[in-house]
Parts: sequence; C-alpha cells; structure tokens
Amino acid sequence: MAAGHVLAGADVLLTAAGFGLPLQAAVDQFPPANPALGLVGVVLACASTLGCYLLAVRLGERRWASELAARPAVSGLVVGAMLGVLMMAVLMSAMVAAGLYDISVAGAVPAWNGLGLALQAAVTEELWMRALLFRLLWRAFGPLPAFVVAGLVFTALHLANPGANVLAGATVAVAGLMFCALYALTGRLWVPIGLHLAWNFAQGYLFGAAVSGNDLGGSIAVSTAHPDAATWLTGGPFGPEASVFALVLISATTMCALGLAWRTGRFAAPPHLADPSDPTTSPSRAEPAAIEACLAQPSSD
Repeated sequence: MAAGHVLAGADVLLTAAGFGLPLQAAVDQFPPANPALGLVGVVLACASTLGCYLLAVRLGERRWASELAARPAVSGLVVGAMLGVLMMAVLMSAMVAAGLYDISVAGAVPAWNGLGLALQAAVTEELWMRALLFRLLWRAFGPLPAFVVAGLVFTALHLANPGANVLAGATVAVAGLMFCALYALTGRLWVPIGLHLAWNFAQGYLFGAAVSGNDLGGSIAVSTAHPDAATWLTGGPFGPEASVFALVLISATTMCALGLAWRTGRFAAPPHLADPSDPTTSPSRAEPAAIEACLAQPSSD
C-alpha cells in the first residue's frame, strides 16, 4: 500500500512539475516594468499549476482531487484570508504596543507586485508542501510522520532567506504545522492558501515589513523596528514573523486548529473507507465553513 502511494505521488509530482513549472518560467520573462501584467501572469501560472495537479491526481491516483473542490473554494479562501489579516493585525498591534515598532503611513501604492508575490508563494508552497508532501506522507506512513517531515522540510526551505536564525526557523516550523493542521481540519487547500496569502500580503504590503527576509515591493505603510530592540523581540531583518510574539501567536493558532481537528474526528475515519488515514479522501472531511462552526461552539474544557 505504501509503495503504491509513493508511486502515485511520484506521478503527481512529475506531471505537475512538467506542466506547471514551464509556464511559471515563461511568466518570469514578463517585463518587470509592468507589474499589473506580471500579476495576470502569476494568476494564470497558478491556475495552470493547480489544473495540472487536478489532472495528475485524476490520472495517477484515479480519483477526483477533493482537496481542490470548486464549491468550497470561495468560502475557504475568504475564511483563510480573514484569519491571516487578523493574525497579522494582532501581531503588529502587540509589537507597537510593546514599543518595538513604529508604523507610518506611506500613502497609496499599487498592490500588483506584492499581491503577485504573495499569491505565488501561497499557491506553490501549499500545493507542494501540503497537497503533495504532507498528504502523501500521511497516506503512506500516518499523520505523525507527515506532520513532522512536512514541518521540517517547510523550515529548511526558509533557512537560506536573509535574516534567518533559530527563532525564525522555529516560527516557520510551527507555521508549517499550522497550515497542515488547517488542511487536515478542512480537507481542503483553500483555507491554508487564503491564510498564507493574506499573512504575507498584510505583512509586506499593508504594514510594510519584511516577509521571510524579502521585500514585496511598495507598501501603504512602513513598519520600522526600534534599533535598540532585541532581534528576538522584533524579528530582525527576517521580519516580524521571526519574533517571539509571532511564535506565540502562531503556536496558539496551531494548537487551536489541531484541537478542533482532534475533537471533530479529522484524524480518524470509519474503517470501511478504502483509505481512512487520508485527510482528503474521507467523505467525513469538513468544508471550510466548519472552522467557523467549531469556533462558535463552547469549549467543554
């Protein structure tokens, strides 16, 4: 069974790479002086890559990719985006209140470049990390190895970024677990994609801070860390997401997502299912709106 899943995963990986990456390479050749056109290219490249994934899953695994079901796409993206903006607003508010950052208004700036970079990172990283690596590891070896390996790989991909340090690595690792937990909770990629996109966009464009050590381009505000503040409090050149404040916030969100997934039975499925350990093929998987329903229920703790 495990070998079959690995072979199916290899087919998915090769097919998605063969069709998605060439188009992305073509998009990279668009003139940088026209960011609006660049955003259109990124949207087309992301749509093409997701379409290739759908086709590859259908051909390689003989199933329809419910993790990218169209009906819950809008609601999932909206819920994820709202959560991402809220989390970043809470993070920056806390750091400003602590006297670690000053935020000044820069004025209206086109969002094409920042939105394109945020969208590209969200779609590609969630597709490769969650839909491929995490999902296939879960099917082959179970949820615990899948969470651990996916979190470690996600961290490794960010360690070469400017300003990366131990705290940045820890925060990115927990963020990877958060995206995995939200995927397991909903059975869809839409909430993780929406959250990932909104977190990066809000951090880089709305607040004008570094995003994983990178600059998204113009921003409507500029967040400046106090020069005498410790890096572990501000995040340093990696950005606010490498601060201890972000680590606490993301850890709390991750624990909530994992707790909801556990309480609602997302780590188990009826034994008659062909593959009860797969968080994307069980008919008991929740729609993205289940997050709001679960959050509205009073805790029994």
